[in-house]
Amino acid sequence: MLTVFVLLYLLVTLLLGLLASTLVKSSKDYLLAGRSLPLYMATFVTFATWFGSETVLGASSVMAQEGLLGVIQDPFGAALCLILVGLFFAKPLYRMNLLTIGDFYRVVYGRRVEVIASLMMVFSYFGWIAAQMVAIGIILHLLLGVPQVIGILLGFGVVLAYTFLGGMWAVSLTDFLQTVVIVVGLVAVLYEVSSGFSQIAHVIASQPPDFYRFLPEPTLKDALLYVSAWITIGLGSIPQQDVFQRVMSSKSERVAVLSTLLGGVMYLTVAMVPLLLALFARNKYPEFLQVDPQLMLPTMIMEHVSLPVKVLFFGALLSAIMSTASSAVLAPASVLSENLIRPYLRDLSDRQFLWLTRFCVLGVSSVSLVFALSGESIYHLVGSSSALSLVSLFVPLVAGLYFKSSHSTSALVSMMSGFLSWTLLEYILESEFALLVGLTFSAVSYVVCALLWKK
Repeated sequence: MLTVFVLLYLLVTLLLGLLASTLVKSSKDYLLAGRSLPLYMATFVTFATWFGSETVLGASSVMAQEGLLGVIQDPFGAALCLILVGLFFAKPLYRMNLLTIGDFYRVVYGRRVEVIASLMMVFSYFGWIAAQMVAIGIILHLLLGVPQVIGILLGFGVVLAYTFLGGMWAVSLTDFLQTVVIVVGLVAVLYEVSSGFSQIAHVIASQPPDFYRFLPEPTLKDALLYVSAWITIGLGSIPQQDVFQRVMSSKSERVAVLSTLLGGVMYLTVAMVPLLLALFARNKYPEFLQVDPQLMLPTMIMEHVSLPVKVLFFGALLSAIMSTASSAVLAPASVLSENLIRPYLRDLSDRQFLWLTRFCVLGVSSVSLVFALSGESIYHLVGSSSALSLVSLFVPLVAGLYFKSSHSTSALVSMMSGFLSWTLLEYILESEFALLVGLTFSAVSYVVCALLWKK
């Protein structure tokens, strides 16, 4: 019976994608939903975009292993990102009336910077998309008994189909439905698992003394790693196309600002539910801490709740994963078509550009599938994807918006020095401080080049 409901839900999602395709009349409809989303829908879309596998499965498993200090990156850093976007970035970006965030780097810095920034942006998404595919594979393995690889391929097909058809309209319609399912499903699960919320206080109190420590040890190393956890997604996801698309899809500047702020608050609030569920799962299945913590929460649901609540939970989980995956697929595909391919195709009509973007959706999805089959964990796939944009794109974005003396040379040196230093320390020297070093190189090199250019 549970399998029937899951398959039915996937079918409904595909039908919504088909419906959304009838609303797509131009490339602007496909990429930005015609810049027409009202506040309630823009807020739900923003929330659903971020509330994915890394929140339900990734963060909950890390919470069970490491306690509260282990999940600073997500959900706390992720919520910080949305709030910062609402406070400092949504208004000036909305006023620029751009199609992609790659267009920003072209307008401010020129074509060379646009190309390099767009390439880095596209590559930064593959790990994030792969994380969602891995999560779908895990869930379908539990529900249908198919091998995880088959589950990944099935999830890949569903997400690709409705994103390919409807673009941002498909993302918006499905995200609206999926947000309702997420909230209702998670609350229902928590209610049943905790026997009507009565056991929540007991389970919280039963954890080890340092389990809820929120601040690091008073050492330089721990403090630096703590800052890294906050800014990986907190700052690293600001110069990203998926966030930009939510801002630009809003029907007004006011909606763009409020929807990101409300989405951030809503995200942090709802994300507490999987963390609470992780405590119950930790008590019931301590052996999973040594095997595969990502399976701990769904296993508890499969064995200890009623069928209606199982349907709600796995519906919520699939909703969270697919909404994030579709948004993550559309974002780099938009940048790839608009900023990297379109300039080389002269006299391209709007309809031809629309189909070009759809084929870019296919290409991005296929490359991400390779990452999904690599065996990395959900949480680390997401973290590495945000780090790339932080060390290369964040400083030029801030400088381009808030400093009048912006110059293409400063941006190029900033992006390359940040990227190369981070790559060296992360993948060759395997340093824990690669992110901070990369961001520092990016910022310092931008300032130094700007001063030299001014002289």
